[in-house]
Amino acid sequence: MRFSAFFCLLLLTCLYLSLAQGSYENCCLRYVSKVRKSTMGKVVTYRRQQTDGGCNVPAIVFTLSRGRSFCADPNQRWVQLLMKRVDKRKRS
Repeated sequence: MRFSAFFCLLLLTCLYLSLAQGSYENCCLRYVSKVRKSTMGKVVTYRRQQTDGGCNVPAIVFTLSRGRSFCADPNQRWVQLLMKRVDKRKRS
């Protein structure tokens, strides 16, 4: 009886750890405070990170031309202006 209870507990522990590893999301954990003007010119696209699931920080994730990315506070004025600039570039 003790062996089966121990085995069941061990199995549940392993199952929990494997599920916890699979639920990792690509989230921003902090914002950049400043960005150089040369870097702003290399922004190609952006996406909004919502505060649902495993991501609990609202952010704008900007992607640069070479695939690198950075996170910014959506309430900052420079972030809103950069989003408008990227949208304008996409339209034309």
